[in-house]
Parts: sequence; structure tokens; C-alpha cells
Amino acid sequence: MAVLIACDKFKGTLTAGEACAALRDGLLSCWPGLDVRICPIADGGEGTADVLRESGGGEWRVASVRGPLGPPVPARWVWFPLQRRAALEMSEASGLKLVAEEDRDPWQAGTRGTGELMLAAMRSGAEHLTVGIGGSATNDGGAGMAAALGYRFLDADGREIDPVPAGLGRLEAIVSPDRSGWPEVTAACDVTNPLLGADGATRVYGPQKGVRPDQVAAFEAGLERLADVAARDLGRDCRALPGAGAAGGLGFGLMTFCGAVMKPGFDLVAEANGLAAAVAAADVVFTGEGCLDRQTLHGKGPMGVAALARTQGKPVIAVGGIVEQAAMTALTGAFDAVVAAAGPTTLEAARRDPAGALRRVVPNHRAAFARMLGLDD
Repeated sequence: MAVLIACDKFKGTLTAGEACAALRDGLLSCWPGLDVRICPIADGGEGTADVLRESGGGEWRVASVRGPLGPPVPARWVWFPLQRRAALEMSEASGLKLVAEEDRDPWQAGTRGTGELMLAAMRSGAEHLTVGIGGSATNDGGAGMAAALGYRFLDADGREIDPVPAGLGRLEAIVSPDRSGWPEVTAACDVTNPLLGADGATRVYGPQKGVRPDQVAAFEAGLERLADVAARDLGRDCRALPGAGAAGGLGFGLMTFCGAVMKPGFDLVAEANGLAAAVAAADVVFTGEGCLDRQTLHGKGPMGVAALARTQGKPVIAVGGIVEQAAMTALTGAFDAVVAAAGPTTLEAARRDPAGALRRVVPNHRAAFARMLGLDD
């Protein structure tokens, strides 16, 4: 019996690698002779750079960059010296995790720090950049990122503006830097939203960043102005492309200002870590993430694992730190079995010791797992 464990991060508690290792330890505590392999996954959001680092032998580096509201923050990125490439996550520089809830101010927040993080990789000699986009505190269409890379955003008097949402309404011209020698850029993204409209960056993701209902029109107008001027001055109109609305429009910015190619984060990671071959070699596949809920069903990492397992006829078991009961029927239709590490009365205990909670999942349900795996109890 060969078992593959391919978990995403358990957000805020365990990395994907730590979650996989904890489940593996639980399985081996019950059946020491089991052939268990791990293959951490990610979907383009937080944790993507770490999984790519583990898969490709990269090394962490740290740069001090501008945070979403200005004060500097230390931001990690991954360097692959042999391949001359780098991987980074915009959330490290411009992420919502960097701003206390009471301090959220998307009208003044920007992605300049993400551009500075890209610059750090470029100055190290990166010929290819992979940028994971997700978890942003920003809604600036990637204009701040572009400004850090040398683009100039001018008002009607030819003066430079700070291209945060508060300034985009005054934008009259964009001047491009010399882009010769710039690296190829791939944006790892798990959403397909356009920049504008009902399904766009502001209306779908703005509220979680602090955009109030009475501000939506102003944010939309600023992003539309950015798209109009970019189309005129740069000859590129990416506003309607899938993923343009990701991370407050950073997807639009990367495509417009860096010529980035958008790629589903899960596909990018699966290609890097050889997930398809690992699934093919397994008899049973485990996957999971911190919360299995309705969002899991819409393109999250565990669903990618399930789809891959289905194409190869392999049963797949999903383990969540918690499982949304209202989504259980849909989840059990997507996976062969769904298990929660924490019951309603043990959630806080699981959060205090998340690795321990995952290690106990299999022993706590040993008989059920024995039936699912075809093993002696």
C-alpha cells in the first residue's frame, strides 16, 4: 500500500510541508510499515514560494521593502541560483496580514513594496520571476509595483503622483522605463476575475480589505482611469483578461507593466514538484487544508489534487483543520472521505497544537481509516 499526502497550508498554523509531515506521522504510528510519501502543494497564494523552494532547492533571502501603508517591512523571497530564477509572494510586502484590522486603509495602500521585492530579485540576477498573488491589502491595480520598477505616473501638470487609489483619479500619463534585460514574469494566481465590474477586484475583494460600500465607485473609477491611460500610453489593455482582478488588480499590473503570463498557481506548483507522477505511484491520496468549506470547491489546492487523483482512478481523502458542515454534502461529492482534525469542542485545542491534532486524526479514527485503506485494524 503506497500512500501520498499532498496537503496545502493550514493557514496561520502550519505550512504545507508541516501539515503533510504531521499526517504522515499519524499514519505511521498506526501502520509503521506503510509506504508514505509527501508532496506539499499550494495554489498561488501564501505558501507558494515555500513549496517551490522545497521542490526546487531554493534558498530564502530577505529584503526590507515598503509595506502596504508605507513603513518598511522585512519580506522573504526565494532564490534559485543554478536556474537564475526567483519566487516571491506579494503578501510578504503588500499583504493584508501586515495590517491590523483597525488600520486597514485601501485608499492609501499600495503595492510599491512588491515592486521593490521584485527589484531585489532582479538585482541578484534573476532571469525569471514567479510572483504569487493573493492575500493583498491593496486595490491599486499594481500601479505601486510598477512605480517601484521605474514607471512614472503623471498628472495634468506633468508632476509625478503617488499611484495609490487616492491618486489614480488624477492620472493623465504613464511613462515607461527601459525594460531591456528585464526577466520573464509568471504570475501564480488562483482566481479568474477581471479588473472591473461586478466580478472585479473592488466589488469582490475590496470589502475584506476595508473598502466601504460608499467608496466602491471611487475605487472603480481610479482603476478604470489606470486601465484607460495604460491602454493609450503603453498599447496594452489587460483589464478584461482572466486574473486581472486578482490581488486588488496586481494581476492587471503584472500583465500590463511586466508582460507577465498568468498561470494557475496549483498547476505551476504541481509541475514543479512532480505531483502527477507522485499520484500515479500511489494507491491512496490524502489532501487537505486548514478549513474545508465552500471556497475549497472553487479552485483551491485540495480540489486540484482531487481532480488529478480522479483522472488516475485513485481514491482521495480530504483532511481539514475544520470542516464547514453546511458544505459537507458538496465536499463528500468531491472527495471519497472528509475528516476534520478538530471537532466543535476541540477547535481551540487544535489551534494550540495543530501538528498534534493532525497527527491524532488517523489514530482517533483508526478503524475507519483501516477500512478505507484496506488495512488490518
